[in-house]
Amino acid sequence: MKVNIEIDCTPVEARAFLGLPDVSQVNAIYVENLSKALQGVTSLEQLKELSQQWAPMGQFGLKLFQNILEGGAAFAQGATGNKKKSS
Repeated sequence: MKVNIEIDCTPVEARAFLGLPDVSQVNAIYVENLSKALQGVTSLEQLKELSQQWAPMGQFGLKLFQNILEGGAAFAQGATGNKKKSS
């Protein structure tokens, strides 16, 4: 048996229903600071230097984050019983 439930709500309503915190103020501060930081960038070299300050691990950090997400997705898929059954 398969049951589908469709819920029509805004992201704010979904976060409140799931008990997640309201991060709108933190996001506004982050966007404001990011905008201020990018106002002085006039060349690609400055942008590269700024991005290295934000992500000091660079490409390695991005790959590590990707591996964490892929591992979580694989775990979630296995936890829901979507594995192939061997005969």
